[in-house]
Amino acid sequence: IALSVDNAAEACERIRQNGGNVTREAGPVKGGTTVIAFVEDPDGYKIELIEEKDAGRGLGD
Repeated sequence: IALSVDNAAEACERIRQNGGNVTREAGPVKGGTTVIAFVEDPDGYKIELIEEKDAGRGLGD
């Protein structure tokens, strides 16, 4: 599963502060500019975080 976030580095820090496991720190994909990170849920499933400005925009409208 992949989720859009406004800031991948901040999301990783919040996840880590709450006991989560960050398996790939936020950074650009190889040869590109898109910033991604990977974290694991409590069952060990990997979740990709994809940085997109205004990721939450439009939710709840």
